[in-house]
Amino acid sequence: MMDELLSKISSVEDAAEEFLVYLSGVRSVSSNTVKGYGNDYKKLAELLGKQIPSTNCNSDGSSGIPLEAVETEHLRQCLGALVRQKLTPASVNRFVAAVRSLFAYCYRLEYIYSNPALELKTVKNPVRLPDFMTEKEADELCSEPEIKPLLWPARDEAMFKMFYSSGCRISEIAGLKMRDIRGNYNSAIVHGKGNKDRVVFFSPEAVDAFKKYLLERKEHIKSEKPVRSVFISQRGNGLSVRGIYSIVSRYSSVEGTNRHVSPHSFRHSFATTMLNAGADIRVVQEMLGHSSISTTQRYTHVTAAKLVDIYNRAHPHGKER
Repeated sequence: MMDELLSKISSVEDAAEEFLVYLSGVRSVSSNTVKGYGNDYKKLAELLGKQIPSTNCNSDGSSGIPLEAVETEHLRQCLGALVRQKLTPASVNRFVAAVRSLFAYCYRLEYIYSNPALELKTVKNPVRLPDFMTEKEADELCSEPEIKPLLWPARDEAMFKMFYSSGCRISEIAGLKMRDIRGNYNSAIVHGKGNKDRVVFFSPEAVDAFKKYLLERKEHIKSEKPVRSVFISQRGNGLSVRGIYSIVSRYSSVEGTNRHVSPHSFRHSFATTMLNAGADIRVVQEMLGHSSISTTQRYTHVTAAKLVDIYNRAHPHGKER
């Protein structure tokens, strides 16, 4: 039986293809992560191909890189090549994570009898603070559609305020369906990373803006079939992630606030605002849908104004400044 398995999966290419199916079908990993890992495995095969000759090791007789031929030094050479290509540390480290996961999977299923990726090290990644808006900047952007109606003011104001008051990811807002909205529109069930559901909440201002948008939403739906997406285009179709990016970019461009941000900045701003207001980090972790507390801890920085305020209240000479 083991010989039969080894004859089926004996190349890096076949193993990567099977592992991606496993991630998507069994582990329910997000499509973006699966796509990213897939790109990393294409790079891996390309870089290994320059070091290890391909052989007819695939079950269909096609050539591939033999799994058992891959050694730790080969993988280190791959990392060196990526660094020389001047990939960002984050991209290199994602490659390392993808390779580690692949070879751990192959070792667990005994496609290989030693794991060459065990000693693979990540590169140092400079700590970058999340790009967040101050409360004033966030409020200005949320009000911008009403001040400068660049696209669809009612929709855009509702979307911005729901972004900011919930801390949702852009994929969660794009995937939000009418059936997910709860109560008096003040909460919703969102489907996050890893196919995990959680409850998010919307502020009274967001609820008021959302109710106004709903009145106009009906007029834009031309299809006889019900449109399930909460946020739709002016043609009546559900907004895509790319479409939402475009809307936020337009309002934060020189036409709008002239302080360019991405939709993810709303999420960063939500977390920063909550923590600066004294919210427990575990509560914020739950609201953001983070699986690890270390991810939430990135937001424990405080603004310069907050630091000055703390100094003035705590230092004996602070109030004299």
